[in-house]
Amino acid sequence: MIDKTVNLLVIFSLSGNEALATKQHTYQVIIVGTGFGGQSAALRLLKRGVTDFVMLERRSFMGGTWCQNSYPGAQVDVQSPLYSLASEPYPWSQMFAEQPELESYTKQVLEKHRLADKALLNTNVTELRWLEHEQQWQITTSAGVFFARTVISAQGPLSNPLIPDFPGRERYQGKSFHTNAWDHSYDYTGKRVAIIGSGASAAQVIPAIADKVAELHVFQRTPHWVMPRPDRKFAPWFRKLLGIKPFYQLLRKTIYWALEWRVLAFKYSSTLLKVFAEREARGHLRKQIPDEDLRQKLTPDYTIGCKRIIVSNTLYPALALDHVTLHDRDDGIREFTEKGLVTQQGQELELDLVVYSTGFKATDGALGFNVVGQDEVRLDDVWEDYPRAYLGTMMPNFPNLFLVTGPNTGIGHTSAIFVIESQMIYIMRVLAELERRGATSVAVTAEAEQRYTDKIHHEMARTVWQTGGCHSWYQSKSGKVTAMFPGFSFVYRYLAWRFRPQDHCFKSGAQS
Repeated sequence: MIDKTVNLLVIFSLSGNEALATKQHTYQVIIVGTGFGGQSAALRLLKRGVTDFVMLERRSFMGGTWCQNSYPGAQVDVQSPLYSLASEPYPWSQMFAEQPELESYTKQVLEKHRLADKALLNTNVTELRWLEHEQQWQITTSAGVFFARTVISAQGPLSNPLIPDFPGRERYQGKSFHTNAWDHSYDYTGKRVAIIGSGASAAQVIPAIADKVAELHVFQRTPHWVMPRPDRKFAPWFRKLLGIKPFYQLLRKTIYWALEWRVLAFKYSSTLLKVFAEREARGHLRKQIPDEDLRQKLTPDYTIGCKRIIVSNTLYPALALDHVTLHDRDDGIREFTEKGLVTQQGQELELDLVVYSTGFKATDGALGFNVVGQDEVRLDDVWEDYPRAYLGTMMPNFPNLFLVTGPNTGIGHTSAIFVIESQMIYIMRVLAELERRGATSVAVTAEAEQRYTDKIHHEMARTVWQTGGCHSWYQSKSGKVTAMFPGFSFVYRYLAWRFRPQDHCFKSGAQS
């Protein structure tokens, strides 16, 4: 274990946790975020016997994505038994869990392992700064300054909402909010509503509210391919089996391998995508949208899989309702007014509510805070061209800093939690090697990071995300796909498990 260095700085926490908010010392580990990434990191540390850590949460509650995103219709699009922590079985009620159940699962994990005792709420990180002499990180937050030997940044790539700067947006006097911060105190029943965006969140909100509002205007920049959702409710006896770890693990493996073959299509064969996935999606569209003009607006002009595929049985019927209007790119938003907005075709719409379903800062600027490493190297400068990291987790010049769901760790065919838990294997092996050597810091070498990054983008060149003819949030401003991993998820897990000490630079002792 690394010795603690006592500091005299007193910090004040807004969470009320006095045990953590007294005279400050250097924590062995600080975890940023309390979602699945933060929870997975905390459970791994506890398993290793590491208890000297704290979890920093910017919100007033713990839990991450599925506690924050509570918009109407919110539901996971990966099978629930796989979209959960491997060590934490849960008696899911259906194949694709809805938000309340996902929130309950998250809270169960937090309560079972008493992670609230390790958390500081209302603590927004604004800067990480490496102190070379002390061989530790200085973490500046809205609640004070912390110090840690190691930082695991697990706030998630889809945690910083993005709202485009539409002309006149500030003039609008009606109600507005992002799906990430849904205002449940507002009653939209019988109101005139506009939803800006047509991606995964919008595809769930639209059918959830369509039959309750007076008018619904959906502003679509680019249509998405939509596949049927093969959902099912689980019988009580089956739910009991899900609570038994051996059965739970067997079901997870079955689902995992059933999904893994999709990589063959995403990476190696656009023909497979067209023959199997696109044919089914086109049939789904024809069956649910009889109107030819509307069907044309909803038909993408890119290869299926290039953008995130939406899984829904209810989106198309909602868009076909008489009081729902789909505005495509040619009839987008010209400007906002005090009472609503004006479309590109000159139509003036009076609105009571505007819902921004416009996504997140998922690639460029994804961390959301300033990071300064060795020799005053700034992460923003390193990532000026595009975000990059060894295994999407470590970077040269940023010792003892690990990114959870960092660059090129996204997965389009299976559960993101599988990748998160793979990253934890790598992180714990690095920390174990650091302790074995008696070293104070470790960073990946520039050569190793460059080799890995070159390999990733060489492999990416053949994928549908790069060649499918679309522009998606998977891409950074450089045009490179920096959100996705271009291969099988078990390959990523092997790379994480196969820890290579020679790819890392270890340092012992503080500087004189």
